[in-house]
Amino acid sequence: MNRTVLRRSAGIVASVAAAAAIVAGCDSNSGNDTSASPSEATSASAPAVADVKLKGADGTEVTLSGPIAAKYSALSAEQKKDLGVPLTGDRNAGTRSSGVVFQQFKGGVITAKNKEAGTPAYITWGKIRDAWNVNRAPDGKPSATGKNGSAGPLGAATSDEFTVGHYKRSNFEHGKIVFNTTNGKVTVTVNGKVVPTK
Repeated sequence: MNRTVLRRSAGIVASVAAAAAIVAGCDSNSGNDTSASPSEATSASAPAVADVKLKGADGTEVTLSGPIAAKYSALSAEQKKDLGVPLTGDRNAGTRSSGVVFQQFKGGVITAKNKEAGTPAYITWGKIRDAWNVNRAPDGKPSATGKNGSAGPLGAATSDEFTVGHYKRSNFEHGKIVFNTTNGKVTVTVNGKVVPTK
């Protein structure tokens, strides 16, 4: 009988803790989920894989390596189709001064914090990619002289796009971008402050 009471008590405590975690992860001001994405919640690193060779948009061979190759190799056929062909040239692939590695594709970009094997890589695409690629001042406001992508104030991606209700969202080192699929609105948050999208 004591074991039954202990099990029920443990179950109640676990349920209350789970409910508190869900409530704590919601932003009451915007209705957007602010909890970590499934790809952030796991601490497992991406496995090291062999280089991947693809035909680029201009017909030349593009070699993906390290975390970029690992991420691409793990994609479904549909995701690879949506990502499209890799783009070529220095502006479309390489390593930023911060160490972030990237490969642009026609339909998105794969980025990783560094080129070390096992570093997780993430895809940013669609309306979220468009907003991430807007040149921004350090405060996150759009600026012709600002920086974009991982060099901008949002920093590097820390999640793949994930869906919560009718919102698609990607997290970054210093913020998040949320796309409302119902009304088409994109919300950019940098260091906890909502900033203009364009």
